[in-house]
Amino acid sequence: MKLVYAIVNNDDVYALNKAFRKEGIRATKMASSGGFLQSGNTTFLICCQDEMVNKVIATCRDKCKKRKQYVPSSTVTENDLGSPYPVEVNIGGATIFVTNIDRFEQV
Repeated sequence: MKLVYAIVNNDDVYALNKAFRKEGIRATKMASSGGFLQSGNTTFLICCQDEMVNKVIATCRDKCKKRKQYVPSSTVTENDLGSPYPVEVNIGGATIFVTNIDRFEQV
C-alpha cells in the first residue's frame, strides 16, 4: 500500500476532488498554505494499492494546471529593495509525495 500526498493550489481543488470521486479514489482533504507565496493550498491524503498510484498521479496531472501570477517583487527577493514592479511566477500544478504504508485501518 502507498500513501500519496498531493499538495494542490486551491484553484484546482474542486475539479480534482470531483475527478477523484468519479474515479472512485477516496481522499482526505486538509487545508494548508505554501511557504513561498503564503497562498492557500489543499493537501489530499490518498491511501491506495500500489497499482493505483499512477492513476492518482495521472488524475492530478490532468486537473492541476500551472498558471502564471504576478506578485510583489519583495515576496520573491525577501527584501523591499527590489524592483517596484510585480514579478511573474509560476503557480499551480501539484506537488506529490508517495510513501510506503505498513498498516492501514479504517475503524
